[in-house]
Amino acid sequence: MSPFTKFTLARVGLFVAFLAALYPFGLDALLTLVIAAVGSSVVAFFILRRWRDQFAEQLSAHSQKRIADKERLRAALAGEDSESAS
Repeated sequence: MSPFTKFTLARVGLFVAFLAALYPFGLDALLTLVIAAVGSSVVAFFILRRWRDQFAEQLSAHSQKRIADKERLRAALAGEDSESAS
């Protein structure tokens, strides 16, 4: 399972858990959603650090690959690639 999927499912799970924990208190729906969002974000910041870092590394690797591919395409379009092959 990809780091993005694990992290996203864990965040959604934390949010749902906070909603379920706050439901019996009978608070206003908007207030319950706000408290659940803030609470789950704070807990996720500490609990899901490893998965967040894995996700960030995955994004960084993908970004570096795109930059390299872009540079390779620019070189090929500029004719630098064909001159070195001759």
